[in-house]
Amino acid sequence: MSRHPEVKWAQRTDKVFITVLLPDSKNAKVNLEPEGVFNFSATAGTDNNTYELKLDLFDKVNVEESKINIGVRSIFCILEKAEKVWWKKLLRGDGKAPHYVKVDWDKWVDEDEDKGLGDLDLGGMDFSNFGGMGGMGGMMGGMGGMGDMMGGMGGMDEFEDSDDEGQEVTKPDDKAEGDAKPKEHGIGSSEKKEAEPST
Repeated sequence: MSRHPEVKWAQRTDKVFITVLLPDSKNAKVNLEPEGVFNFSATAGTDNNTYELKLDLFDKVNVEESKINIGVRSIFCILEKAEKVWWKKLLRGDGKAPHYVKVDWDKWVDEDEDKGLGDLDLGGMDFSNFGGMGGMGGMMGGMGGMGDMMGGMGGMDEFEDSDDEGQEVTKPDDKAEGDAKPKEHGIGSSEKKEAEPST
């Protein structure tokens, strides 16, 4: 009895990206036909379960220009469309896509945003950058949010620290200038040490 692996897809005007998520797959075979039939089979898991997949794609593809990369965790395919047109969906027919076929939001671009982005994926290696860029964007957004949150707290800490430092530095100056121990840890002492060798 065969099982279906999870499939993620995205597209550009000239390409379709299909990622078959199947960690530690063995004997992976991909067959692509010009009419737009995508066949996949492999074994995986400790019991060497058989996984099979047949997708009737929305339109024809250029088999010679398509690329396939079999990795440890997934099989990534860049299928070149026969005609450079935006597909309404991945599979032909009126029915809903099977539950194991999902949109790959990490690689997804809307049709009106597609201009000039297709070249990024020609090598078949830049697909990792899409996830990276999304991750960085998320991280930067998260850092911005944290920065805003910490900014308020940081301002309070700065204000409190400056009061404490001001007290530490001013108290020894008021008592005696010869007392060097507190000044070594203060801000002014490093400036004086740097100035001494130059004179």
